[in-house]
Amino acid sequence: MPNICFYFQVHQPYRMRHYRVFDIGESTDYFDEKTNRDICRKVADKCYLPANALMLELINKHNGAFKIAYSISGVALEQFAEYTPEVLESFKKLVATGHVELLTETYYHSLAALFNPDEFREQVRLHQQATQHYFGVTPQIFRNTELIYSNGIADMVEDLGFKGMLTEGVDRILAWRSPNFVYEPHNGRGMKLLLKNYKLSDDIAFRFSQQSWNGWPLTAEKFAKWVHETDGAADTINLFMDYETIGEHQWEDTGIFDFFRSLPESIWQHPQFGFATPSEVITATPSMAKIDIPDSISWADTERDLSAWLGNPMQDNAIAWVYKFEEGLKALEDPALLHQWRKLQTSDHFYYMCTKYWSDGDVHKYFSVYDSPHDSYVIMSNILTDLAIRIKQHPNHKPRTVKVEVESTAATEEKASTKTTKEKATKKEPTKKRTTRVSK
Repeated sequence: MPNICFYFQVHQPYRMRHYRVFDIGESTDYFDEKTNRDICRKVADKCYLPANALMLELINKHNGAFKIAYSISGVALEQFAEYTPEVLESFKKLVATGHVELLTETYYHSLAALFNPDEFREQVRLHQQATQHYFGVTPQIFRNTELIYSNGIADMVEDLGFKGMLTEGVDRILAWRSPNFVYEPHNGRGMKLLLKNYKLSDDIAFRFSQQSWNGWPLTAEKFAKWVHETDGAADTINLFMDYETIGEHQWEDTGIFDFFRSLPESIWQHPQFGFATPSEVITATPSMAKIDIPDSISWADTERDLSAWLGNPMQDNAIAWVYKFEEGLKALEDPALLHQWRKLQTSDHFYYMCTKYWSDGDVHKYFSVYDSPHDSYVIMSNILTDLAIRIKQHPNHKPRTVKVEVESTAATEEKASTKTTKEKATKKEPTKKRTTRVSK
């Protein structure tokens, strides 16, 4: 029986304010509270609150047969708690139904898995603590920031005890294989992988309101028909997308809410299909094969690699600079400063610095609050310059010392005496000048 596995990413970064060069050494206020508050409020009204109400309606209407999963970044949870507490309460109601699964990710929605394994593990632990604190659950499934995945990352995640992990179903990796089956990591010891069916996912997330698309308009009946065509060649249809798809990226007047409201019954028109959470899929479905992914993949852009966040000089310089502070900053034992530094690790900051063109570039511009990638980089550079000053001037800062070998006076005098003796032994007598008389 093939299952539809819906997973939604919920995330809001702390956007940096326009921190000027004149602010360096004068202000420690790095983030734009008004913009962050306003955006959180806007997305809450357009997406989170009405979408959560719809999902709760569907779960109750169908007696739990409709199931979904979320991961909510730690920085999003913080902003909900501060700016829109009713959003946090609405997520709690969903989790309390028992038909919504929460996943773990990095607390700060960071790229730490690529740069600092210890920091990565610490942020995973912080996110688990936050999920336990707000919802009373400890997730068993992991999704890395932007579904970034490689064999090495899978090893770290499995070492942390997770039973499953989500990532992208990249064509160049899968080749002839389908994302509609369960897999295992190349070096796996039992952890399972769920791969996103990006074609069907993106039909909803990106193409739903695109009138030039040959699938427009997308109705629940049409989409269900495409899903049903996988019967006999699928164990799971993994539909992974940003939650903001519902109401924010695809506005209400596109019909997106009506689409989701009608979808469960359209799917159930074929009796072999149902809905399941990631844990249910992993528990009930044997893996098809192990899959080798030596280089990192993601769900971003057409390349589905790391080029959304890394690759141009601004991105590479900024992220190297950020992680350069780790050792010295943690030694200060200053939780507030550590929290600020970690908020600067959020992947969105480097996403805004991307200089791609065409459709991918348009997507990057849509999400950015800055005038250009260069502006984002300059702001980050100014903030990191100030951060370096704060670390150096911190009361707990201990300058690095150079180790100097100090010899005893006797040893020093002995070496000096030996050197003098050798010099005398090798010293040559001065050569006498010979004079020649010249007859005039």
